[in-house]
Amino acid sequence: MCELPPTRQGKIMPNRIPQVDAHIAKAADFAKPILLHVRERVHSACPEVEEALKWGMPAFIYQGQILCGMAAFKQHCSLWFWHSAMEGAGGAKKVDGSMGQMGRIASLKDLPKAAEFKRLVQQAKALIDEGVKSVRTKTKKPPVKVPADLAAALKKNTKAKAAFDGFSPSHRREYVEWITEAKRSETRAKRLATTLEWLTAGKPRHWKYENC
Repeated sequence: MCELPPTRQGKIMPNRIPQVDAHIAKAADFAKPILLHVRERVHSACPEVEEALKWGMPAFIYQGQILCGMAAFKQHCSLWFWHSAMEGAGGAKKVDGSMGQMGRIASLKDLPKAAEFKRLVQQAKALIDEGVKSVRTKTKKPPVKVPADLAAALKKNTKAKAAFDGFSPSHRREYVEWITEAKRSETRAKRLATTLEWLTAGKPRHWKYENC
C-alpha cells in the first residue's frame, strides 16, 4: 500500500502523488535523501510542476510536458532533464554511461548547488514556455543478447520463458542488464533466481512501481 503524500500542518501538499512517495520509500538508504532533495528543489524552482511516473521513475511535468525526472538504482541516483537543449546544461555531461546529464549521483554533494539547480529547472521551464521543440535522435539498440545462465534457466522453466519471450525488447533488456551488471557471482545468482520467480508470475522487471 502506498504511503500518503508529505503533509504540512495536516494538509496534503499540492502537486504531489503517493507513487513518488512509494518510489522514494523503496529506494536504498543512501538514495532517499538525494531523491527527497531533488524533489523539493524542483518544486521550489517551479511551483506549478506536477508529478507523474514515467517508465517506472518519478518525473516532473510542466504544462503537460516532461520537465525533468529522477531515479534510484542500487548504487547511485540519476537526475535528467528531458529537453534536448538541456544536454550539457551548466557544464554537466553524460558520464559513466549513466542516465541523465549529472552522471552517477551517490550523495548530496554530487548534486548541483542550490542556485545552479534552480537555474537549470527554470531554464527547462523557459524552453517549454517559449515553445522550443526538443529534437531527439533515436539510436537503435542492438538486439538484446541473453546470457548463457539466463538462457539455460529459461529453458528449464517454460512459464518463465513464455513470459520473457512475450515481453517487449526493452522489458527483456531490463532483466538482462540487471543480471549482467551484478559485480559478484552471489549477487548474479540471486538476481537470476528473482528473475525466474518474477517471470513465472508474468511480472516485468519494474513491476513494483506499476500499480502503486
